[in-house]
Amino acid sequence: MDLSLIIALDVVNGAASLFLLCLGLAIIFGMMKIINLAHGEFVMLGAYATVISANAGLNIWIAMLVVAPLVVGLVGLVIERCLIRFLYGRLVDSMLATWGLSLCLIGLVTTLFGNTINGVPTPLGGFQVGAYRSSWYTIFLLGMAVLTMALVYGVLRFTRFGLVARAVMLNPGMAATLGVNPARIYMATFGIGAAITGLAGGLLAPVSGITPVMGTAFVAKCFITVVGGGAAIISGTLSAAGLFGVVNQLGAYFTTPVYGEVILFLSAILLIRLLPQGISGRFFKGTL
Repeated sequence: MDLSLIIALDVVNGAASLFLLCLGLAIIFGMMKIINLAHGEFVMLGAYATVISANAGLNIWIAMLVVAPLVVGLVGLVIERCLIRFLYGRLVDSMLATWGLSLCLIGLVTTLFGNTINGVPTPLGGFQVGAYRSSWYTIFLLGMAVLTMALVYGVLRFTRFGLVARAVMLNPGMAATLGVNPARIYMATFGIGAAITGLAGGLLAPVSGITPVMGTAFVAKCFITVVGGGAAIISGTLSAAGLFGVVNQLGAYFTTPVYGEVILFLSAILLIRLLPQGISGRFFKGTL
């Protein structure tokens, strides 16, 4: 396998990982207009659910693909019923409340499990070209990003729930007059967004450092990606994640990971300055 192809795979994998991290936020923030500053902690909960269940003897694939989204989805449903449902249409209040929620989740996990926890090994082997090493798991992450995108698009575009959910987000009053219960749709949509975020945390658990504060490394990057993508949930998030993921990975490859993050944030500032309504607002109007 040519070295340039391996580098290209790593760059694409960075974009795919960023897309997985952002898709749940795109649903919660992009559709529901909830500024969820606890998004990083949902990722952390997915990673912890994977690690704890795998260390308890459960198959690593079941831990990542079933336990993580299920646990975080259920946590999301409880949080929506107890907190978020009072904050619809109150952007500043939702930001403050979810910031407090993130601190609460970090403190709770730290109290229960401590500052560190034994991780899980990468479930697939690796390959080497010369001095360069990579893992087959990066290709698996790329495939999962494509599969998750297709499933979310299919649900939102071709199912009755997707149609009703989009209608409720646009005009809950009109949807209610047609017999839809907006509260249930809000609850289900928030739960699905949380579950997708938990899935991302579970998938990244084998390749990330697992700590109670790991989510802080993701939340800013996810928000600028969703904002940079614009109103379209799939096409906007995919295009922004692709752009910022490639910029970040190439910047890290040619300089250092720290400078790669700096280049990413500078690119985001420039993009939002040139396209204040996001990429989809300029190039993908009317798409999902």
